[in-house]
Amino acid sequence: MFYFTQYAEKKFEILNRHKIFFTREQIQDVLTAPEKTKKNGKFLICHKDGLGVVCRKENEILKVLTFYPIK
Repeated sequence: MFYFTQYAEKKFEILNRHKIFFTREQIQDVLTAPEKTKKNGKFLICHKDGLGVVCRKENEILKVLTFYPIK
């Protein structure tokens, strides 16, 4: 199960203003089948198809904290 924090929800609007568009489905795809994964303390950082996602696992829920475009 996925949960988007309040900041992650706002991040859609922030990126849209800069003409960068991602969907919730793309973010969920990165988390379910990442090309690259790195653990940084209690955070999990996943990359796939030009998208980076930072999340934290709490019980069985992946909390999406933020996401960003990558080259």
